Amino acid sequence: MTVPDFSFEADLMGQGVMPIAGVDEVGRGPLAGPVTAAAVVLDPDNIPEGMNDSKKLSAKKRDILYDRIMKTAQVSVVHVSVQEIDQINILNASLLAMTRALAGLQQVPAHALIDGNKIPKDLPMPATALVKGDGRSLSIAAASIVAKITRDRLMTELASQFPGYGWERNAGYPTKIHQAALVEQGVTPHHRRSFAPVHKILYQEK
Repeated sequence: MTVPDFSFEADLMGQGVMPIAGVDEVGRGPLAGPVTAAAVVLDPDNIPEGMNDSKKLSAKKRDILYDRIMKTAQVSVVHVSVQEIDQINILNASLLAMTRALAGLQQVPAHALIDGNKIPKDLPMPATALVKGDGRSLSIAAASIVAKITRDRLMTELASQFPGYGWERNAGYPTKIHQAALVEQGVTPHHRRSFAPVHKILYQEK
């Protein structure tokens, strides 16, 4: 199994380019909740061990790494709301979340490593898009862990206010439990109205 390394960052640092931020987002696919992005600038001398794409780590390992990243790195994490997702669509909302995460860092990075194949427009620094970057760059892997943990915790909080949808387990993704609850209990303020399964329930013929 390939694991992320620090080679992209080291190449840039060798050219005198620093600091470097890794950026990733989570929450494109759910029917409910915001899309969340994190930007992380790792300390090259204090990189937590064992980082990988957050989807490849156990929940326990993610929690441990999250705490270590928050202690050792510069971190910015932001949510883009359901209302904004419905207004500008999920792709644009994901790119906006990444832009805002970068803007929230204490120090403007000299370069950004972005997970995926698209670079947000009008970034105040040069950037490189890395497809499957969370499995290739340690900075992006760190951002993926922070974004996932932050969003999962938010969805667990929302689940206590809106029980029955299983958000504490499915994080708003369209599982069978979630879709059944949508039909039985209806649409909450945290559902994305522009997403087809939600839209159908709102506007189905009575």
